[in-house]
Amino acid sequence: MIFILIFISAALVNNFVFSRFLGICPFLGVSKKIDSAIGMGLAVIFVMVLSVSVTWPLQNYVLNPLGISYLQTITFILVIASLVQLVEMILKKNVPALYHSLGIYLPLITTNCAILGIAIDSILKKYSLAVSLVYALGAGIGFTLALVIMAGIRERLETADPPAPFRGTPLNLILASLLSMAFMGFSALVNV
Repeated sequence: MIFILIFISAALVNNFVFSRFLGICPFLGVSKKIDSAIGMGLAVIFVMVLSVSVTWPLQNYVLNPLGISYLQTITFILVIASLVQLVEMILKKNVPALYHSLGIYLPLITTNCAILGIAIDSILKKYSLAVSLVYALGAGIGFTLALVIMAGIRERLETADPPAPFRGTPLNLILASLLSMAFMGFSALVNV
């Protein structure tokens, strides 16, 4: 039961984009087309789960026993950067169309605060490895959900004619704030 609650909490209630405002750069940058949003979301899910599966044992079996937990942030950044390079190489070799459509945003996963946030947050909450993995999966799916919803709205707005002061970034920020308020409706769903 705790796995379901953690998953729902990470995906909907405590969505990293809408409630914690982490990963805003790829959220606004890659949410122009649904195909790119899905690809970016899948890459983020993969990197989130993989980074937690590497950083959690690293923290609990290396950094904490050696008393060097103050190196947590720099260690996690190095691990995440390495994993993003791995994902980039895999996509470039196996899915070149997706690799080219993600463009500059794929290396931005390295600086995606949501990925570093999930790795540090699972340690701070003292989750077990299994719960941390479910937490990362839920957070990644929540991130993907946010990207796909925003991309769907932005694709529909391409044919709209908003007033000149609202075109571009202002309209995108208004949409993001409205979606954030909509996700606040999930706040009473679970409290984990």
